[in-house]
Amino acid sequence: MEQTVSQLTAVDQDEDFGAFYAREFIAMVSLASSVSGDMSVAEDLAQEAFHKASDRWDDLSTYDKPGTWVRRVVINLALNRKRRLAREAAALLRLEPAVTACLPTEPDSEVWEAVAKLPGKQRAAVALFYQEDRSAAEIAEILECTESTARAHLFKARATLARLLGEDLEPNPTDSFPPSEKGLT
Repeated sequence: MEQTVSQLTAVDQDEDFGAFYAREFIAMVSLASSVSGDMSVAEDLAQEAFHKASDRWDDLSTYDKPGTWVRRVVINLALNRKRRLAREAAALLRLEPAVTACLPTEPDSEVWEAVAKLPGKQRAAVALFYQEDRSAAEIAEILECTESTARAHLFKARATLARLLGEDLEPNPTDSFPPSEKGLT
């Protein structure tokens, strides 16, 4: 029986770190790529997050969802990297106004190029929702915010993406959520 990514965040307390790493690594690289906007560093960000997790594995292995902790670390590392690059680019512009500095990106598509322009929490929410098929509740848990804030991040991201991509936003903001989240079953 094939497991989905959402089922993979819970861990058996007897599971060793190697099994957890093997199970979650690809998802973390994908998340890091989406949030950072740079596939070339995504694996490094995921590796760094797993290194931090391995140092704390005795504690993390007792968590119901250690994958949530690692996702939070991946998102924070990716956002910190983007902020650092932006500061470095601004400093370069101050030092040499004739030099054009840009953030490195490796877009997969026009949509993900647009996602890369969103604020950090919105990028993270979009990646978690569309790439990992996470619910608003799970996104809220990972981003350490309320569920309504997670939904707001998604709605604002969709509105900005619609504007950037020249598309009309659906009139009902809840249309972006799966039926189970709209109260329909």
